[in-house]
Amino acid sequence: HGCVVLLGSATPSIQSYYHVTKSKFKEVGLKTRVEKRPLPEVTIVDLSKTRNLRGTRRFITPELYKAMEETLGSGKQVLLFLNRRGFAGFPVCSACGAAVRCKNCDISLTFHQSSKAYLCHYCGYTRFSASNCTACGSSQIKKIGWGTEKVESAVKTLFPNARVARMDRDTTQRKGAILSFLRGLKNQTIDVLVGTQIVAKGHDFPNITLVGIICADLSLSFPDFRAGERTFQLLAQVSGRSGRGSVPGKVILQTFNPDHFSILSARKQDFKAFFNQEIGFRKSLNYPPFSRMIQLKISGKDKQITQVHAMAIGNFCNRLRKRNTTFLKSVEMLG
Repeated sequence: HGCVVLLGSATPSIQSYYHVTKSKFKEVGLKTRVEKRPLPEVTIVDLSKTRNLRGTRRFITPELYKAMEETLGSGKQVLLFLNRRGFAGFPVCSACGAAVRCKNCDISLTFHQSSKAYLCHYCGYTRFSASNCTACGSSQIKKIGWGTEKVESAVKTLFPNARVARMDRDTTQRKGAILSFLRGLKNQTIDVLVGTQIVAKGHDFPNITLVGIICADLSLSFPDFRAGERTFQLLAQVSGRSGRGSVPGKVILQTFNPDHFSILSARKQDFKAFFNQEIGFRKSLNYPPFSRMIQLKISGKDKQITQVHAMAIGNFCNRLRKRNTTFLKSVEMLG
């Protein structure tokens, strides 16, 4: 019917904006914020320089603590963002370095303080004890890393008079939970909200004037060619939650990679600068949008049976690829 399709985003995908550069899509941009409000002032804190700090100061740095103190003292609200739920990142063996993993998924388990359990965030497998390493038998199990539950606990200790809430998958399971959190922010019965990516997009709370990004590097370490893109999108979106009212906002961005172009571009909310660097990286390695990638995942309860099926599918794909057509010969198969 000749209808128009409108894609709207402050952080469009690389694929979509590539179509803009090739005149397949038409760009319509908003040059300023609503009522010409300024972008939040972003301060980058290099976490590699805080290695000597201990306890909560390791992830709530002196710079972030001071900014929180000033914000709460002025009656404004704080949003703390960490895209990892749970109390600690994951348990590892101090003797051999092996992580405590899920028996089903072979993914590192995450410790949850509220349930005193180790939980797999993929299949839900729960383990209530990790006293011995399954690799070497050592009892030297150490919990490393930070999760939203640990940040929430630290904030309650540092600011005992502040009303602190945590918004992640663990606290939003029941019906109406998300609306309850959003209502609390709007009615200012929450002073500090700690959350994962669920708090990053689409919310408008004029009284939030400080966003603290606990660790900006988590998504950068994902084994995915889109890791830089997802990091930029997430950081730009969560930074945009600050200063949406009449009072200018601030962002404290903590990172181990202060010079990474994804982080520097997010600091300036400069999508085009990010795109120009990322597209060069994609082109040099023939990643999308310069190619198409298909990922086949085969999973099952029995390892041997699953491997047999995976090999069968792999052999079929190889036979298909060797057919005498120009297109199929250009297909590269990995794995």
